Order: sequence, then structure tokens, then C-alpha cells
Amino acid sequence: MRSGHDPHAVNFLIDAPAPGYRPDPVAGTVRADIPSIVWNGGMALVAIIAGPFFVTPGTVALFFLTTGAALLLGHSVGYHRMMIHGSFAARRWLARTLIWFGAFTGMAGPYGIVRAHDTRDWAQRQAGCHPFLRHGTHIVRDAWWQIYCRLDLDRPPRFDFAALDRDPFIGWLERTWRWQQAPVALLFFAIGGWGWVVWGVAARVAVANHGHWLVGHLAHNRGPQHWTVDTHGVQAYDVPWAAIPTMGEAWHNNHHAYPGSARIGLHPGQSDWGFVFIRLCERLGLMWDVQTPETLGARRGLSLVTQEETAPGAVAGAAR
Repeated sequence: MRSGHDPHAVNFLIDAPAPGYRPDPVAGTVRADIPSIVWNGGMALVAIIAGPFFVTPGTVALFFLTTGAALLLGHSVGYHRMMIHGSFAARRWLARTLIWFGAFTGMAGPYGIVRAHDTRDWAQRQAGCHPFLRHGTHIVRDAWWQIYCRLDLDRPPRFDFAALDRDPFIGWLERTWRWQQAPVALLFFAIGGWGWVVWGVAARVAVANHGHWLVGHLAHNRGPQHWTVDTHGVQAYDVPWAAIPTMGEAWHNNHHAYPGSARIGLHPGQSDWGFVFIRLCERLGLMWDVQTPETLGARRGLSLVTQEETAPGAVAGAAR
């Protein structure tokens, strides 16, 4: 955890308004985003049109292996739990590797993913926010908005990226994150031809982006719920069927309760492969300062909705 930082804070956002300027999470315009349309739409079209012509045991195995690696090492552990929330520390070479896998996922660069995540996180803590930021529209429109559009807030929040600016590798990844697929595609083509490129790059990126939207939409609209955060305008829900493919990220209600926790699957039977990987690295001396609800302590405004299937350790940090 970053020294002296609030484990439940929106880490990269400047919360205090500047003189004469107060960010507004409500007023804004959703606009079609050409880079997202070309990138996400292009990957999806290639996967849908070309994918069926290259279905073999090898290409399908490659798809599951690369998608699993991207979601576990990159999106869940590297980008989300480490870079965004600072829920553990890691050796520099490992941290860089995990962040590279985040770019390899094909969703966004490091700065882009932080800006999108923290804007949404901040907005959902306010009394009200734009429907784009709370997945508060029809599922079809929400898919269009989240995957192919952007929200331009009239008065967006300000960010402090000093922690990222210190590492030039992260800045390089931000500038080149889409191009990180190129050497992978060349390697796959050399080994397995176009089938490996279609399934190991296009299908992987398309499923990661569209699947990320679907789980996010469901996690803010319906599902089991153990906790509410009394001061937040938007509450979260768990998406149990997605726990394994998301590496534990689908226990989103738990994450809203303890955003600074490296462990997201808090209750009995809640699969969390991301945390399993973190614990393994901790035992090997590659990670340390691993945060859980037990180490974070009580959180003000956190209420337990139900004690069914609730682990004793997970309840220990609930606010009184």
C-alpha cells in the first residue's frame, strides 16, 4: 500500500476542488469514439468473420491460455489490484511485467485505464452521476456507450499522475499499448499462421473488452449483495457466474466495500484466482504489504446487508 494513503480512496484523483472549479459527475455528453470503434469493432469483426475458419484444438487452447494470462496477470492483478488500488507492492521487474500484461489485454494503456476507472469510482461515490458512469441505461445502449463511445464531462475531475510519471516504462506503454499486439501477432503467425493471430489476438481482445463491459453492467444493476456503502450513490452487486473468467473481479460488491483489498473473493466458496496468485508471489518473496479487510480495519459507512455465507474475517472490518 502507498505510504500514508487512504486504502479506500480514489488514488489518482485530486479530490479537493480548485478555486472556482468544482467537478460535476452528472453533466456531460456521450460521443462516438472513432479509435474505440475501429479497435474494438475491428477485433470483434475479425473474430466473428475469420474465427470459424480457424477452429482447431490448438487455436482454441491458445485463446484460453492467452486470455487467461491477460485477465489474471494484466487486468486483475497488474492493472486493477496493484496499479490502481495499490493493494500490494511487488519487485520492480514483476510490477512492470504485470503492467505490460495489462496493456496486452487490449483494453487501454495504464493512464487510460486509471482515468476511466477512477472517474467512474469517484462519480459512483457522489449523490448522483451520469448514466454512463453507473451503467444506468438499457443494456444495448450501455454496450454501445461503454465499448464504442466516450463520455465528455462538462467539468471533469482532475488527476495527479505523479506516481505513474516516475516510471518511463509506464509512459511508453501508454503511448504504444495498441502496438503491443504487433510483436505478439508476428510471433503467433510465425508459429501457427493466421489461425493463431485470429484466436490469439483478435478473439482475445474482443472477448476481453466486450466481456469486461458485460460484467460491469451486471455488477451495477443486479445480483447478490452482502454490503452497502451508506455514503455512495451507486451500490454494487456480485456476478457469481463470472468469478472464474474474471479471476475474482466479479465479486464486485465486495470490491466496493473494500477497494484497497488485494483479496476480492471474501466469502466461503468465492473463487479468487487473482488473490491466489498474489499469495503465491508473497510466499516467494516477490510481493509484500498485501492488504485484506483484516489489515485495512473498519470502514466508516459500510453496512452488512446479510450475514449468510459471510466469512468471519470479512466481517471483522465492517464499520460499526
